[in-house]
Amino acid sequence: MPLSRDASEALRAEVVGTVTEEPEALTRFASDASHLVQLPAAAVAPRDRDDVQRLVVWARRWRVPLVSRGGGSSLDGESVPPPGGVVVDFSGWDAIVELVDGDRWVRVGPGVINRELHRTLASHGLFFPPNPGSWTTSTIGGNTATNASGPRSFRYGSTRAWVRGLEVVLGTGELLHVGHRTRKASTGPDLLGFLVGSEGTLGLFTEVCLALAPVPERRIGLVLPVPEDLSFRATIPRLLASPAPAFSAIEYLDRATAAALNRFASGRLPEESALLLLELESARADEDRDLERVARRLVDSGFSGDPVVYPDADQLWTLRGQSGDAIEGEGVRIHEDVAVPWSRLDELFEGTRALAARHDVPVRLFGHLGDGNLHPGFVLDPLSDRAHAVRRDLVLLTKRLGGTLSAEHGVGSLKARYLALEHGEVGVSVLEAIKRRFDPDGILNPGKLYPPPGVALGTGAS
Repeated sequence: MPLSRDASEALRAEVVGTVTEEPEALTRFASDASHLVQLPAAAVAPRDRDDVQRLVVWARRWRVPLVSRGGGSSLDGESVPPPGGVVVDFSGWDAIVELVDGDRWVRVGPGVINRELHRTLASHGLFFPPNPGSWTTSTIGGNTATNASGPRSFRYGSTRAWVRGLEVVLGTGELLHVGHRTRKASTGPDLLGFLVGSEGTLGLFTEVCLALAPVPERRIGLVLPVPEDLSFRATIPRLLASPAPAFSAIEYLDRATAAALNRFASGRLPEESALLLLELESARADEDRDLERVARRLVDSGFSGDPVVYPDADQLWTLRGQSGDAIEGEGVRIHEDVAVPWSRLDELFEGTRALAARHDVPVRLFGHLGDGNLHPGFVLDPLSDRAHAVRRDLVLLTKRLGGTLSAEHGVGSLKARYLALEHGEVGVSVLEAIKRRFDPDGILNPGKLYPPPGVALGTGAS
C-alpha cells in the first residue's frame, strides 16, 4: 500500500530527513524478530526533534500510521508496520548526548545500542544494568519502549527502574519532557511510567535519560548441571538464604537449548543435562571467599560437580543471548515469554511440557529463573491455528498460576487480545483513555498493545 502521490509529495516537502519509498529498500523495515512481515509504505529517518514533530503533524493530516524502529529485535511484532504505515527509523540517533559521572546518569539518543553503551560507560566505571539477550543489536529506545530486562534484572530490575527521563513527541505533535534527574520526586502520578513499556503507542522517543550503576570489580559466570529431580520452588529460596551470595543473575537452559547453542555459536556448555547459569559480583580481594560461599550454597541446594567458569561473565551472556536464534535454526518459530512467582515455577515447567505434549509440539525451555521468567519455544508454524491454541493455553496456564503473560518481551500484536487477562476490562478502558489523550487520531503503532476491535477481551477469541 504505497503512499498516494499527494501524501508522498507533502511528506518530502515537510521533513528534512531521508524518505525512502522504493519497495526493495523498504524490505529491511518489514519485519522484526517475530514471524510477522509487512512492507511499509515508506520509511523516514528524521534529522532532529523538529523533524519528528513535523512528521507527526503530516501523519495526522494524512491519517498515516507511524511505527518507531530501532534495532528491529522485538519478538511480538512491536516494530512491524501495519498496511500503509510509515516506519520512523531511529537507528541513526546513536549519540551519547551528556554523561554526568558524579550523578550517575546519561542522556542518549534512542538509537544507541545497549552493548555499545555498556562499552562506552565502562571507561567511566559505570554501567546500565538491563542486558537483554538482544543487547548486541537492541537499542535503548526499544529497550525503553518494551521495558526490556535480561539476566541481570534479577538483581537490578528491568529498564523501567533505570529510566530517569524522556523527551517524547506525542501523537498530537506536542513535545513532552517527563521524569527527573533527581533520585526521587513526589509530584503526582508518574507520567514517565505511562511511557516506559508503551511500545510506541503513546509517543516517539527522541531522547532517553538513564540512571547508571557502578561497575563491580569482578563479574564471574558459572554454569552447572541441574539435577533431574530438582525442585525450583525449594531451590531458589535456598540459593538466596541469608546471607546470600551476590548473585546478579540466575538463569536456566534446558539440555536441547544448550546443545543448540553449542552448535550455533561454538559454545562450550555441558550437554548432559539442563543447566543453571549464575553471575557472581565480587570485589577482587573477596573473590576466593565469595566463590567458596557460592560452592557451599550450591551443595546445600542439591547441586554437585565443578562448574564451568567464565572469568568475564559478559562472554556468557553474549552466548546465552543467542539462544533464540540457536533454537529457531532448529525449527522453533514461536518464542514465548511468561513469568510466575517462584513458588509456582515447578507447575509452570510441568504445565508447559504437558501443554506441548497435548498439542504434539516439541518445546525448548530457557529463561530468567531468578525472576520466575520462562521463555518456551515451540516448533510449529506460527501462523497456524495450532500456534494460536498453544499461545492461548500457555497464557491461561500462566494466569492460573498467578503470573504475567509478558515479563519482558512486551505485548505487541501477538498478545494484544489477552490484555484484559492482565488488567481487567476496567484497566483496559483506562489504558485506552490514556491512549486517546496521547494519540487522539490513533496513528502511533496501531494494532499493538491494545486489544483489536471485535476481540472478546481476555479470551483470545474473535
